[in-house]
Amino acid sequence: MSKATPYPAMPPARQAWAVCAGHFQPLHRHDLALIQTALRHAQRVVVVLAGAWLARSPAHPLSWGERADLIRASLPPREAERLRFLPLRELGEADRNAQALRDGVARLSGEAPDTVLRVLPAGTPEAAWWQAMAAAPVLQADAVEASPWPDEAALRDLWFNADSPARGLARLAPLLAPDTLKALGDQVDTARYEALRAEWRTLRQQREAWAVAPYPPVFVTVDAVVRCAGHVLLIRRDRHPGAGLLALPGGFLEQQDTLLESALREVQEETRLALPLAEWRAALQGVAVFDAPGRSQRGRTITHAHFFDLGSRPLPAVSGDDDAREALWVAQQDLAGLEEQFFDDHFVVLDHFLHLLPG
Repeated sequence: MSKATPYPAMPPARQAWAVCAGHFQPLHRHDLALIQTALRHAQRVVVVLAGAWLARSPAHPLSWGERADLIRASLPPREAERLRFLPLRELGEADRNAQALRDGVARLSGEAPDTVLRVLPAGTPEAAWWQAMAAAPVLQADAVEASPWPDEAALRDLWFNADSPARGLARLAPLLAPDTLKALGDQVDTARYEALRAEWRTLRQQREAWAVAPYPPVFVTVDAVVRCAGHVLLIRRDRHPGAGLLALPGGFLEQQDTLLESALREVQEETRLALPLAEWRAALQGVAVFDAPGRSQRGRTITHAHFFDLGSRPLPAVSGDDDAREALWVAQQDLAGLEEQFFDDHFVVLDHFLHLLPG
């Protein structure tokens, strides 16, 4: 068995810059200890906020700005002033994520990324995008009171406690920074919290339904990116998960359909856009597979996205049906401004075909 590659040795002197990262959903005591370790070993610290610009969901209930505010509030002002925050998209493309990390660290620190001290939690797997800084010196932060790093999904389950949010928050109290606990408590009984809780309940019921399977299920889905006259066809989802969010027309692969047949069936069922098969085939520009393990909260879901360009014809009439509350044409130049309103990774799919983001 080959030996694991050792981390680069950490220089003994205090560093000018360190970098640490996490989702901080929610910010717990171990997260705070990680950041404090970085502050002890460097004059300034870049805190990477992973999963930025995602729509609110049970897995991502807090925006990156809210997470940054909670981190600042949990530290003495003089320490908080030494932090710089780097929101990081997770685009499902390792090279782009890695380059975004390196560019962001270099921009905020003014240093070469491979000279910035990486501070990592002990005993937890690294995210793939950390490999972009594999040559940088590393310091591993010990867990709080030698306890294991908490499962953030389990902490969120306590917050969305189906029986009693108050009891869930009470169980969270020893695990969270006080400001985080207060922030979560302040959201209980709000419309936003109730919507997230309803979605969490739906996802939990779906997981329980599949718990009897002899092995974890892998779902196969299709999605359609349809462009026409500079506009893109979207739906607004009518059901949990993702009720009210923008999405691509799509759904699960039917047993008797090919991938293309399923994609076209979903477009017609959800938007009432029907064209002859020959026109769809002529408009098909490409197909791409999106298989990031965490791309869907419903479980392991692999989608085949089909990109159709209908040219400059007048926009066909569409209307929402089936799983879609609404079907709408959105100008392509407006899509980037709607990033935080998209279900799962559907904005990532759009960016793949339409190059909505710089770089």
